[in-house]
Formats: sequence, structure tokens, C-alpha cells
Amino acid sequence: MKTAEEILNTLCGTYPALAPCRDQIKAAYAILYNCATAKGTVLVCGNGGSAADSEHIAGELMKGFNLRRPLPEAEKAKFTAVPGGEEIAPKLQGAIRAISLVSQSGLISAFANDVDASLIYAQQVYAYAQKKEDALIALSTSGNSLNVINAAITARACGIKTLAITGSGGGKLAEIADLTIRLPANAPFEVQEYTLPVYHTLCAMLEAAIFSE
Repeated sequence: MKTAEEILNTLCGTYPALAPCRDQIKAAYAILYNCATAKGTVLVCGNGGSAADSEHIAGELMKGFNLRRPLPEAEKAKFTAVPGGEEIAPKLQGAIRAISLVSQSGLISAFANDVDASLIYAQQVYAYAQKKEDALIALSTSGNSLNVINAAITARACGIKTLAITGSGGGKLAEIADLTIRLPANAPFEVQEYTLPVYHTLCAMLEAAIFSE
């Protein structure tokens, strides 16, 4: 099984253009590792292709990615006193708590209609950010998506860290986020093509560190 460091080395070897982002990716991993080990929640948001990436990230964190993640024996024991629990426990997997903020269609449409469409993610960050270790992953190829920027502003007001993934310019989001991974591209589709291996690497690094301990 590869270590987190080896997984990061593989990314930089496979995508040499991402090698200059190595320190930022490693720092992003540290933020997310701190969140996960403190039983915090990773919040993720973006628009368009970045919305699809938000769903993808949450999916990789909430279930087995490269590893099976069987429940610890202490967790399995909680099910033994519940009828039918013994059949469920072996199929459940360890999770890194994550919420894709793009998924709440009822809430999003209501807030956009009743209040302000630029705050659809900010409202959720305000509601979900409960621990100082929680973290927001903010995806914007330009770094200038207003609803994502407002989510980052809200995250700062709530005392949680924002990890931004953007194109090389960074945009206004880079001025607000605690950490920005500026990918070596500007065209939205090219930024998104680099975004996927970066977040796959982050998810794999977290899984390797947490579920092999």
C-alpha cells in the first residue's frame, strides 16, 4: 500500500505540469487530514463542471476509494445489539464526512428564489460549519464565481478554513481562501482536467493515511 507521500509523488511524476503545485497540494492534504481526524466535515461547492466535481469529491470521501475501509471492531459491535445489525455492519465502510453543497436542490432553488442566488452556498456553509476543524473546498476555474466567493467569505466568518482550487490566475477567491491550488491552466476545460487528478490524489492520500492507521 502506498503512503500519502508516495501517492503525491506519483501525481507529480504522472503530471509533471503539476509539480509546481506540490507544496500547495501537500498543505491542502494537511488541512483535510486535520478535518477528518477531528471528525469534522468537508464541505464542497462549485458550478457547472465544478459542481460535478463537488459531487465526485464527496463520493470518494464518503466510501471506499482505493481501499475497502471495513468498520473497526468497536464500530461493528454497536450493531450486534440491534436486530439485523450483524448483516449490515460488514457491508458498511469507513467514511470521511463530506457534503456536496450543490446537491440540495430544494434548498438551493428556494434560497435563490426567496433571498439571493449568490448566497446559495454561503447559507449552507453557515448552517453546516460547526467545528473549527471543518473545511470548505471551493472550486472555481476562474476564481471569480460569486457564489463560491461568498461561500469562502462565510467560511472565514465561521472560523473554518477554505481550500480553493482554481486556474493559474486565482481570481478573487485566492485573496479570500486560506490556501489556493493554482493549476497550470486558464481555459475552464483545461483547469477541470487538472482538477480531477489533484482531488483524486488528495482523496487517496487521506484514505491511505486514515484507513491504514
